[in-house]
Amino acid sequence: MTLSAIIGHVFAGGIGALPREGQPSGIYKRLIVTPVVIGPEGLEGDQQADRRVHGGTEKAVHHYPVEHYAVLAAQFPETAAALHPGAMGENFSTSGLTERNVHIGDVFAAGSALLQVSQPRTPCWKINHRFDEDAMARFFLHARITGWYYRVLAPGLVRPGDRISLVERHTDRFSIDSFWRLQHAETPSVAEMEALAAVPGLAPDWVRRLGERAAWLKR
Repeated sequence: MTLSAIIGHVFAGGIGALPREGQPSGIYKRLIVTPVVIGPEGLEGDQQADRRVHGGTEKAVHHYPVEHYAVLAAQFPETAAALHPGAMGENFSTSGLTERNVHIGDVFAAGSALLQVSQPRTPCWKINHRFDEDAMARFFLHARITGWYYRVLAPGLVRPGDRISLVERHTDRFSIDSFWRLQHAETPSVAEMEALAAVPGLAPDWVRRLGERAAWLKR
C-alpha cells in the first residue's frame, strides 16, 4: 500500500515575540483554511525570523506528526494545554506519517505540489522558550520526534484535507528515525555515515557535516 495521509491542518504565519526576552520567532503560525501556494521557499505568507538557520529552499516546508503532541503532553503536563497542532511551527500536521516510516529523499505529492524530504528538523532553544520548558528541545532529540523538512521539487497548491502520498523512495535504509540514531551514536559506523551522506536528496549541509565527521573518525 502506498504510504499516504490526509493533511489535517495547514499552517503559515508571520513573526512573533518569544515570551522570555522578546526574541523574534516564526514559530507562531496561523491556521490556513483555503488553498495556499507552495513555492520554492515554502508556503505563501510563511515567514522565518532567523534566516541563517530557518527557511530557505532546503527547509521550505516543515511537517510535524500530530501523534507527538500526546507524547509531549505526557512528558510536560504543565504545558499540555499549549501542545496542539501548529504549536511547533509546523506547516503540515498529519496522522500516520512519522519519523519511522518517512525516509531521507522520499518524494511526496501534496495537493498539486511535489516535495522531497531533505532533512530532519533540529530543535533549538526557541522551542524551550516558546513553552518555558528548558528540557523540551533535548527531549525532542532523545525521543527522535523532531519532524522533518521538505524542499519543493514542483510548486503547487495545497489545502487542508488534501492527501500527501509517497511517489518515490531513494532508500529503505535511512528513515528520519534511523538518521537520528546514527547521528547520536557514541561510536557511529563510518560506512553508515558515508552511505547516509550519499542518499539522493539529503540537504547539502548534512552531506558536508556527515562527510567531515566520517573523515575525522577515520583519522
